[in-house]
Amino acid sequence: MLFDRVLIANRGEIAVRIARTLRRLGVTAVAVHTPSDAGARHVREADLALEVPSYLDADAIAGAALASGAQAVHPGYGFLAENAAFARACAAAGAAFVGPPAEAIDAMGDKIRAKATVSAAGVPVVPGGAEPDDALEEWRDFPALIKPSAGGGGKGMVLVRSAAELPDALASARRTARAAFGDATLLIERYVDSPRHIEIQVLADSLGGAVHLGERECSLQRRHQKVIEEAPSPFVTPELRARMGAAAVEAARAVGYVGAGTVEFIVDGATGAYHFMEMNTRLQVEHPVTELVTGLDLVELQLRVAAGEPLPFGQDEVRLSGHAVEARVYAEDPSRGFLPTGGRVLLLREPGVPGPAAHPAGSGPLVRTDSGLSEGGVVGSEFDPMLSKVVAWAPDRKAALRALDRALAGTAVLGVVTNVPFLRALTAHPAVRAGELDTGLVERALPELVTDAAAPAGVLAAAGLVFHALPQGDDPWEVTDGWRVGERAWTTWRLASRDGVHEVRVRGLPAESAEVLMDERPVPARLRAEGPEVAVTLGDRTVRYLCARDGDTLWLGHDGRAWAFTRHLIGDPGDRPGAAASGDGVVRSPMPGTVLVVKAQPGDRVSAGQPLIVVEAMKMEHAVTAPCSGVLTDLPVQPGQPVDMDAVLAVVTPEED
Repeated sequence: MLFDRVLIANRGEIAVRIARTLRRLGVTAVAVHTPSDAGARHVREADLALEVPSYLDADAIAGAALASGAQAVHPGYGFLAENAAFARACAAAGAAFVGPPAEAIDAMGDKIRAKATVSAAGVPVVPGGAEPDDALEEWRDFPALIKPSAGGGGKGMVLVRSAAELPDALASARRTARAAFGDATLLIERYVDSPRHIEIQVLADSLGGAVHLGERECSLQRRHQKVIEEAPSPFVTPELRARMGAAAVEAARAVGYVGAGTVEFIVDGATGAYHFMEMNTRLQVEHPVTELVTGLDLVELQLRVAAGEPLPFGQDEVRLSGHAVEARVYAEDPSRGFLPTGGRVLLLREPGVPGPAAHPAGSGPLVRTDSGLSEGGVVGSEFDPMLSKVVAWAPDRKAALRALDRALAGTAVLGVVTNVPFLRALTAHPAVRAGELDTGLVERALPELVTDAAAPAGVLAAAGLVFHALPQGDDPWEVTDGWRVGERAWTTWRLASRDGVHEVRVRGLPAESAEVLMDERPVPARLRAEGPEVAVTLGDRTVRYLCARDGDTLWLGHDGRAWAFTRHLIGDPGDRPGAAASGDGVVRSPMPGTVLVVKAQPGDRVSAGQPLIVVEAMKMEHAVTAPCSGVLTDLPVQPGQPVDMDAVLAVVTPEED
């Protein structure tokens, strides 16, 4: 019998997605939240919510399950999803863990033990060595990849191409492994050049039934983090799918697996040879693409298996239909090296339908967005920067990529800088369109994929028109119509954006007839407000922008891109946001976060490039340096202080002044 009440031990888009399946099944959804997350979307979409100190506090969350009367706990992914102790704590609280047995989590959570287990079951593994049995310093088969045994998500992985690099690489990986996972044990594997990362979705019940649901292509990665995933893989043939699927099922059976899991393989893009890499004992971020090509709800199947039900189908009944592609939307700025961003969501546009959503067989394209965002919500530095996932299904791969691109163009998160333009550029890359993928493609193509942060001339003109149209006060003489005896005068707007301070000259009334100076010549201009949009006409061309304001800052969005402009007054410190890279002396925060360390004091003489302040965001430290040599004349921050992106951290008066 299915559960009546389930606690979701997670937050954000996955918690919202799980709650929707629970609602469809008539099951009460219980949310947990930290104090700072009390108003989050996943809390509002649940039937009941309880506060916990942290999403990593296993005892508190197990206690919440007990207090709420939940019969089961769904961990989602991340946080405690692959924590065997948490699975045992749930059982002790009388709640079923919607995941595999704790013993399976233990077996697959240790990469060294996992490789030995699946190898004994006949699954191919990458040749390598592991501590404590092997002396990794003596490894001579290069290139090689060093990995933390207890790790995941690409943390601590180091590529080594020669024996000379090995000692420093081992030391670096060991430090990261100890800091991130509390375990410095390492393994080393032969590195496969131009590999494809292909994973198999498996399902197993407690009665001995086990199937696979085909593969997902996850080769589009940046720094070992997946960016775009698809199902099925454009590389995998039906014969290869059958072999890899059978190997994945054997890997699951080898540890007595129950529930949904993913077996990840490294595949040689030239020969098709595949080797086991690891098993994720949880639902994957990219599970929607499998749902869309199979028509199955994986969360529902997880719940039914956890309740003791058998799988409702066998391997011969699994059918793959069409093609699905998913893009991960992150709060990060590609033009600044993908540093995390943040802010308040002023305006939100998300295309398609919320997940889960299965396609009607043979229909046209379908778009699904799994999201934890809501207008008015704050994206901070406390949690992972992934905001949502945009997924497109179509009868074939070409149509699915096209549908995903249009869906991304219709995505807007005004108030927060995102990676949407980068995702659109990636989906349009010729190699991606051709299906010629490998795990190094994104890094090689970065110069082509990262768009300039500079606002085009038309967008600057549009921003100037919007500022010009805003009421400047109650006095009718303050209306910026440029009226004077003889002819209308020009009004100059100084607008600060991410790439500098720009002057936009406007005259006239934008709602009636105005002019904008572009390339030193007047261009007829008109602006019409249409709800959250503004229609801007420059000459004979009209473009519609989404528009939102936050005090003196104006956000415009169009085709997946977004620009922020702040009215810049003479005397404001610095000529542009992000001025820490310039010689004007203003040091600004490259990301929202918390000041961790202050390394200098007002009055100190500093040198160009000298670290002044360390800002921490999303467990990543970033040293902010002096932009020039001189005297530190202003330091408005202190350790422990939260700061917004582009907040002034310090001012250095250059020596020449």
